[in-house]
Amino acid sequence: MTTDLFRAAPRAPLAELLRPATLDEVIGQSHLLGPGKPLRLAFESGKPHSMILWGPPGVGKTTLARLTAQAFCCEFIALSAVFSGVKDIRAAMEQAEQYLARGQRTLLFVDEIHRFNKAQQDALLPYTESGLVTLVGATTENPSFEVNSALLSRAQVYVLQPLQAAELRALLLRAHERALAHLTLADDAIDLLVGYADGDARRLLNLLEQSDTAAAAAGRAVLDAAFLGEALALNVRRFDKGGEHFYDQISALHKSVRGSHPDAALYWLCRMLDGGADARYLARRIVRMAWEDIGIADPRALTIANDAASTYERLGSPEGELALAQAVIYLACAAKSNAGYQAYNAARAFVRQDGSRSVPMHLRNAPTALMKQLGHGHAYRYAHDEPNAYAAGESYLPEGMHEPRWYRPVPRGLEQKIAEKLAFLRGLDAAHGGSGEGED
Repeated sequence: MTTDLFRAAPRAPLAELLRPATLDEVIGQSHLLGPGKPLRLAFESGKPHSMILWGPPGVGKTTLARLTAQAFCCEFIALSAVFSGVKDIRAAMEQAEQYLARGQRTLLFVDEIHRFNKAQQDALLPYTESGLVTLVGATTENPSFEVNSALLSRAQVYVLQPLQAAELRALLLRAHERALAHLTLADDAIDLLVGYADGDARRLLNLLEQSDTAAAAAGRAVLDAAFLGEALALNVRRFDKGGEHFYDQISALHKSVRGSHPDAALYWLCRMLDGGADARYLARRIVRMAWEDIGIADPRALTIANDAASTYERLGSPEGELALAQAVIYLACAAKSNAGYQAYNAARAFVRQDGSRSVPMHLRNAPTALMKQLGHGHAYRYAHDEPNAYAAGESYLPEGMHEPRWYRPVPRGLEQKIAEKLAFLRGLDAAHGGSGEGED
């Protein structure tokens, strides 16, 4: 058996080959790295500080951590919170102490720091406080939820953004020039790769590598969108089914409906469906929007939202998604009112802090002779026997309780008519000699 001494070394991934060596080579994050911006100033200060880098995948969190270590002449120790525990943290600290004994500072990079539990995060605290290490944590989740407050208070949080299309194009051209010059990329191929990268530089470079492999197998030197569409497994847009971005998109959908913008509402609905969101969950949220933001101003919205949810249960995907889309359009265009929602919240808050008031005698049930003798139901006025089917001046609240006027109809949709009716009935009360308690 012979040993091949000249065996080629494994080829580094394109993302590693193109990793920036200096801050000026970083593409994107100009809001942090541009002249006079926070991270640029931090690098220029000469004083390293602990930080949390929060952003989606492929936006440069690891690169910035490495550049920080390089800029401040620190040894670089990397841990992955997915695979590491307290034992690994202690081993890293022992290594940092050895570096310190040689006069070297240490930057500890913890990838996916939100995966560490509270005990593991607490284990980092004394070493961060003592200055033994400068901590740089990377997370795709909101650190205010996932990183404990003690650790968070000792680190500056920097929010990284997805790369814009122009930035992805610049990265693609750099990759083409440095490693893929043997290929010719048609304009539609560039557009397709940039679109499917969806702000993720690592995804873009991985797609380029796959394109190179597919081109070599097919014996092609020119790549267009048609070839790439057949050769690559182009997956859907970035979507986090349970994390921060999921709830951000739900929030955007709800606020677009509330803001009466049907196109924006459709956009966010389709974004979530395209990303794999559970359509039944979206249906439930649409029904909630109808009750919370439209309510009695347009009762048809409630029916349409419920019917859309039922339609999806019957038809499934993709046919049932049309019902959800049309419900979203209707809700966005409907008259808006949160009067019922506000009235319910006010009444709940009052009852929660109030005592248990007795039911007035005239409103009590009187199914037996004894109850009638005790005065239950006495002097109750049957509304249908009164003019306008309304017992003017009657009170239905516990004795001594002022009229709260929790429900205040808005001057839109059906509630405009309701407001007119309530004003008419209060006029009857006043004419009957009612006190008009609680009137503004």
